Amino acid sequence: QVHVAESGGGLVQPGGSLQLSCVVSGLSRPFRAFSMRWYRQTPGNEREWVARIDTTGVRRNYADSVKGRFTISRDNSKKAVYLQMDNLKPEDTAVYYCSAQYGGAPEVWGQGTQVTVSS
Repeated sequence: QVHVAESGGGLVQPGGSLQLSCVVSGLSRPFRAFSMRWYRQTPGNEREWVARIDTTGVRRNYADSVKGRFTISRDNSKKAVYLQMDNLKPEDTAVYYCSAQYGGAPEVWGQGTQVTVSS
C-alpha cells in the first residue's frame, strides 16, 4: 500500500523560507513512474492545487499565486519530492499536502503538514 508522508512545516515570518519534504513508501512500481503534486488547504476552503512535477522531473507547473516564489523538485533515488517556498506571505498559511499519482489512478494523499506565516 502506497504511503505518503509530508514534513518540514512550521512557523516562519513573512519573507522567510521553508522547504517541505514528501517521502513515498510501499510502492509496487518505481517512484519515477509517479507524478507528484503539492496542494494546500485552509479551514473552510477547498484544497487548492499548488504545484506539479511530472515523472521525468522536467515539466513543472505552478499555481499563479506561488509562481516565482515556490519550486517543486524530486529525487527519485530517495523517493521524495520537495517544495521550496521562498518569500512567504501570510496568505500562504495552510496545511500542505503531497499526492502521488500513477497514470490515471486516484491520487494517494499524505496527512499534511502545517505552514504558518506570521510575524
